[in-house]
Amino acid sequence: MFVTDTDKIYMSDDKGNVIAEIDFVETAPGIMTIEHTFVDSSLRGQGIAAKLVEAAVKEIHSRGKKVQATCSYAAKWLREHEIDES
Repeated sequence: MFVTDTDKIYMSDDKGNVIAEIDFVETAPGIMTIEHTFVDSSLRGQGIAAKLVEAAVKEIHSRGKKVQATCSYAAKWLREHEIDES
């Protein structure tokens, strides 16, 4: 379903167009910040954004790093799931 790259996790349609993605970068040693989440309107209401944030958190933790977010959706998700790594 999702493809994991160095600084993003995304999903493409059958034409190769990105239809959902989450971007994260290392903003300080040991800390990766989720900066942007995008879900195409054709996928909205299916929980895709939450799945992207969850996948990003797992990926970032698998790299031994902490998670922060400047993306408002991801920041809200982290608070709701009581993930505070500041």
